[in-house]
Amino acid sequence: VRQHREIHVVMGNEACDLDSTTSALALAYFLAQTSPAPKAAFIPVLNIPRADFVLRTETTFLLRDQGIPAASLIFRDEIDLGGLHHAGLLSLTLVDHHVLPGSDAGLEEAVVEVLDHRPLERDRGPPCQVTVEPVGSCATLVTERILQGPPGVLDRTTAALLHGTILLDCINLSPAAGKVTPRDVACVSLLEERFPELPPHDTVFGALQAAKFDVTGLTTEQMLRKDLKVLSSDELVIGISGIFEDLEIFLHRPGLLQDLEAFCQGRGYAGLVAMTVSFNEHHEPTRKLAVYSQQEPLRGTLCRALEEATTPSLLLQPLPSPWSCVIAYAQGNSLAARKKVLPILQAAL
Repeated sequence: VRQHREIHVVMGNEACDLDSTTSALALAYFLAQTSPAPKAAFIPVLNIPRADFVLRTETTFLLRDQGIPAASLIFRDEIDLGGLHHAGLLSLTLVDHHVLPGSDAGLEEAVVEVLDHRPLERDRGPPCQVTVEPVGSCATLVTERILQGPPGVLDRTTAALLHGTILLDCINLSPAAGKVTPRDVACVSLLEERFPELPPHDTVFGALQAAKFDVTGLTTEQMLRKDLKVLSSDELVIGISGIFEDLEIFLHRPGLLQDLEAFCQGRGYAGLVAMTVSFNEHHEPTRKLAVYSQQEPLRGTLCRALEEATTPSLLLQPLPSPWSCVIAYAQGNSLAARKKVLPILQAAL
């Protein structure tokens, strides 16, 4: 701010999963390499506090594997985006999301570009450049962008990050998991063509999947925070946590009810939806979910919305729950990942 230096931040969503992280790092690197006489510094920002980084086990694994130290990363609590914007120095590119949460509404006018793979929730007028395409991984869109740029910009480290991210997001390119598209497959092939020394798919996916599902030693609070999205209406806020453990095991964790209550109270959530996923050896997912709220009307509203949803239908089957304030389900439609469930919950709110 003192030197009046413009800052162009590339930032992923608040869940800060591997896709958001890699997309921000790779796109910021590409922009820094290719922008004509850059007046701005290009900064990838990981949209979580540094203290939460240890919870992103697949991300810490891949970055460590590629020799990228955590000390070289910039986290959300280490940069004053509001201050930069107030000083008229901030440009913001959003990757892997296109709607800023309410707490960041003041940064909306700094957004100059969006690169996302979710259905568009709101239009942005020019001069904001919007690329929203239904692919399995936002890293696919970043890869396409880099490959369309000048030759020689893509280096082996960036290629390895993008390659691993697309494989993890698209469940090893398995059609049975319902996430992969032809564009994801094409990008993985192109990366392997450029860098034949990239390890085989099964090796990369196996290592990342094991790291992602490694919740050893995490408290319930850390598990809920590890992969957390937040939805809000004018009156209510709820959390939606991706849980990397079977639902029955999770529901019988010691002290679970007190932990759920403390988690929601501490963050001002009226309720919480926990979505669990596990995969068999054919990469086919099994999904279950649980709805927690001490407020019966809200719990009933969320459960009805999920049970009656038609776009898509979740095909829910009730499961036994040890707690009256937690309603549990097996999800018959195993292809409906959290991305497809969020709009159902948002509409219910």
